[in-house]
Amino acid sequence: MNIEVKKESLRRLAIAQGHLQKVREMVEDEEYCPDIIHQSQAVQSSLKKIDQIILEGHLDCCVLANINAPKAKKEKLIKEIVDLFDKNGK
Repeated sequence: MNIEVKKESLRRLAIAQGHLQKVREMVEDEEYCPDIIHQSQAVQSSLKKIDQIILEGHLDCCVLANINAPKAKKEKLIKEIVDLFDKNGK
């Protein structure tokens, strides 16, 4: 993993963790449900952005680095990405 991707991912994970802790506190305090959902959606959005950053880093560092690899290796890399999105779609 690229050092910049790692740094940015960790920074954003810390932010998402703070948002998630806030959701937990809101539930414990029995705050207004739509407000809790709004905060939960912020967590989900943060996690999606982190996924995007990590995927872009993977494509840049791992996939492009193997662009001239044997066909079997390229097919494995493609399958990994397809499987990743297939799991997310379910």
